[in-house]
Amino acid sequence: MSQIPLVLLFIILFIVFISLARSARIVNQSEKGLVLRLGKYRALADSGLTFLVPVIEDMIKVDMRERVINVEPQKVITKDNVSVIVDAVIYYRIIDPVKATFEVQNFAYAATTLAQTNLRNLIGDKSLDETLTARDTINSNLRTVLDEATNTWGVKVTRVEVQKIDPPSDITEAMSRQMKAERDKRAAILEAEGVKQAQILQAEGVKQSDILRAEGEAQARVTRANAEAQAIQLVSNAAESYFKDRAEMSKRLDVLRDVLSQQTKYVVPSNSDLLNVLGLDDKSVLPVKR
Repeated sequence: MSQIPLVLLFIILFIVFISLARSARIVNQSEKGLVLRLGKYRALADSGLTFLVPVIEDMIKVDMRERVINVEPQKVITKDNVSVIVDAVIYYRIIDPVKATFEVQNFAYAATTLAQTNLRNLIGDKSLDETLTARDTINSNLRTVLDEATNTWGVKVTRVEVQKIDPPSDITEAMSRQMKAERDKRAAILEAEGVKQAQILQAEGVKQSDILRAEGEAQARVTRANAEAQAIQLVSNAAESYFKDRAEMSKRLDVLRDVLSQQTKYVVPSNSDLLNVLGLDDKSVLPVKR
């Protein structure tokens, strides 16, 4: 009889231990814990160890890290009736775990459906060219719409990225040919501009060369003229000095000739320059007595 209470006590202790073990919950650093009592939200548990009341309490863990949702590709018709294939990705994080748990049943499905609907609306208001060039505008508008819609769900949409916008193959080929034609056109323009600039530079070089050659020839002519003028001046000075002496001597001879023509005898001083002119020396001349 004494063994029965011991077994019962052991069973009770085991049940209590199991209950305590099941009531202890660990919340990770990136999570929040929602404590439910009999199915009703009671409290929010932070990261760490939390004990629940056995049987009547339970916990739901909510991941607070940023998440990504892939929006599947869908066919969308643009404003100019071109069918394109569009997909996107949505980045979001939970800011209110209570609303995110109890206000929406499946947030990923709801956000994907909302994104697809708004993508059709946004792209349907734009032409194909606007759609291809306004990717940032589409991303911004789509993020704003999703953020406003998901705000009541306790979710913050941080970023929306449209990954691809694929037109039909015939449109893609036409765009490729157009881009090639534009590139060829730009290449031809650049080549023509290069030839034009080369010709201009060549003409400028020839012009500068002719100017420098003309300036050099003019400078050479000036230098030669100056040299010739100086030579003429030197010759003129030399001739003037030479002929002046000869002219004086010739004048003297004329005077002497006039004088001697009237007399048979003449007296010439021994130191006179006339002796040199007449070719006489001092010995052939008689001294003059006074």
